[in-house]
Amino acid sequence: MPRKALITGITGQDGSYLAEFLLQKNYKVYGLVRRSSTINFERIAHLQDHLDLVPGDLLDQSSLITSLQKTEPDEVYNLAAQSFVPTSWSQPVLTGEFTALGVTRLLEAIRVVNPGVRFYQASSSEMFGMVDESPQRETTRFYPRSPYGVAKLYGHWITVNARESYGLYTCSGLLFNHESPRRGIEFVTRRVSHSVARIKLGLQDKLTMGNLDAERDWGFAGDYVRAMWLMLQNEKPGDYVIATGQTHTVRHLLDVAFTRAGLNWHDHVELDPELLRPADVHHLKGDYSKARKELGWEPTVSFEELVGMMVDSDLKLLSQNSARFPFIAQ
Repeated sequence: MPRKALITGITGQDGSYLAEFLLQKNYKVYGLVRRSSTINFERIAHLQDHLDLVPGDLLDQSSLITSLQKTEPDEVYNLAAQSFVPTSWSQPVLTGEFTALGVTRLLEAIRVVNPGVRFYQASSSEMFGMVDESPQRETTRFYPRSPYGVAKLYGHWITVNARESYGLYTCSGLLFNHESPRRGIEFVTRRVSHSVARIKLGLQDKLTMGNLDAERDWGFAGDYVRAMWLMLQNEKPGDYVIATGQTHTVRHLLDVAFTRAGLNWHDHVELDPELLRPADVHHLKGDYSKARKELGWEPTVSFEELVGMMVDSDLKLLSQNSARFPFIAQ
């Protein structure tokens, strides 16, 4: 019998890469999806014939219980959340409902239906926030600087609490920024790569940006989902920082992305104070030595390779769209 996994957030960037990875491992993969008129299956369209999608909602406890009873998973990966940091400022209560209390509802459903399920929680480097040491590791003090970071911290600690109070097999991955061509266009890396492609193709001329000095530890999402799986294969559950150990400024991101397309970012980027956050996180850099030692995990894609992959993908995507719909400005 193949092992079974249930993924929340399967239609997102990480969910699609994780589903691919688990299918390659011969898992039976289920995806929890909300009943919504705006749901987007684009990232998993190439996989849908191999997936079983079940209805459920992190806001609805009974639907989570029903989905667990129906799928009987060996592993649950909770990747669903309101995951865009700027949106958490305008929708802090909704962010808390999904990103914080949603974790509690899912853990309680597991405890009721089958306490033997192994559980992965997608924690975030945004929980570190205003850091007082670098690089950040599992023992670094948390100081979140956004409603999203605060909600993720709740989700993280309730996962730890379930492990220590009830003996559940729960793991948290403290994942630093991870990107790919499947990243949502609202995120800075994809907004940059998509804009670079549009500028290269003559579809726009300027890109507005906020804080160019913010530093992030950016890795490839395909590498990071492998770490999620490795955590649930360990004899004992634990929490792990997943990162590259290297930081890059947004300014360097612009330089690499525009250079990939043969452009100079200084000719096209304009600063907009409206894009600055009420409180920003200035420096994030992860120490993944625990994951390397205990899980045997290492990142395989460099920052330059990642950005090049994203720019190339957006150039191809926009070129195809322009060829198919020449009368529509993309």
